[in-house]
Amino acid sequence: MWKDKIVEELHKFREAHAAQFNYEVRAIVESLREEEEKSGRQVVSFAKGRKEETKEVEK
Repeated sequence: MWKDKIVEELHKFREAHAAQFNYEVRAIVESLREEEEKSGRQVVSFAKGRKEETKEVEK
């Protein structure tokens, strides 16, 4: 089976990160949100855009 080194590295990072929070999903998500906020990068949400886009297409 072919293995992708980048995907394997991401899986290792995800595993290590989850282990830091005892695999508690809420704690993991909160940590990621805090990191996202600290980054200072603009965050885009497509959740609202999809609904609006769908309405425009239906017209």
